[in-house]
Amino acid sequence: MDEQFVEMTLLYDFYGGMLTPRQQEIMDLYYMKDYSLGEIGELLSTSRQAVYDNLKRAKKQLGEMEERLGLVQRFKKDLEDRDEALESLDSVIEALETEQSKDWMVQILKRIREFVRRATGG
Repeated sequence: MDEQFVEMTLLYDFYGGMLTPRQQEIMDLYYMKDYSLGEIGELLSTSRQAVYDNLKRAKKQLGEMEERLGLVQRFKKDLEDRDEALESLDSVIEALETEQSKDWMVQILKRIREFVRRATGG
């Protein structure tokens, strides 16, 4: 799947409710239901160009909201941190199963603790 497409669907998930109802409808049809611009135009009794213009404005607005609020970026960072914490936990479990060094496990557990603090604001 196209990276830009995925990015736009994330932006829509986070900020779509702030768009006009018409923009929401067009974004939903285009990104979620995979309709073409022409199909959307027919469905909404408007021109393909009007659909394109609405889509372009909506994408711009979503991008501006992300620039101001950064919720998608934070979401992605949290996912990365979560994955790192889970990998660390897997390493600790493996180390315990093979009885590796206690100091190494303590370091991993401290990294996990730091992730939990960042993720929960604590």
